[in-house]
Amino acid sequence: MKKIVLTTIALLFGFYLSAQQETQMKKLPSVMIKTLDGEQFNTAKISNPGKPTIISFWALWCKPCKKEMDAYSEVYEDWVEETGVKIYAVSIDDSRSTAKVLPFVSGKDWPFTVLLDPNGDFKRAMNVNMIPHTFLLDGNGNIVYQHTSYYEGLEDEMFELIKKVAKGEDISGH
Repeated sequence: MKKIVLTTIALLFGFYLSAQQETQMKKLPSVMIKTLDGEQFNTAKISNPGKPTIISFWALWCKPCKKEMDAYSEVYEDWVEETGVKIYAVSIDDSRSTAKVLPFVSGKDWPFTVLLDPNGDFKRAMNVNMIPHTFLLDGNGNIVYQHTSYYEGLEDEMFELIKKVAKGEDISGH
């Protein structure tokens, strides 16, 4: 009985610690990835001082990812006008399919910054295991929210969070 109680306490304490770590503000790691032009880009340069930032990991083979990016593309100008948000779409396509990303993005005419992570270094540093995986950062570059997957209407929920972050409101309970 004592062993069960101790195990339960240890598990609960572990869950408490992991929940605490989840809610603590996290900064972006510094990883070298590439721009669509093939230039080196340090992820530590991802910023939008005083305003929210979205970083969304996606790939050409991921239909929900492309739907999410298309949905963001449709509302991006309004979002920027109202909140100043900046979106970075990070392709995790490998080096074999990276060459197809630029023509695809050009055809889509997405109005936000698209970056390439062909070796998956940034993906690993951000602990991304499933895509789409989207992060919301506050105006100080702290990760304040993240989600995986996409469903129609999620962009509306994201916009509500973006507006709160833009106003400096705490969304940790979301």
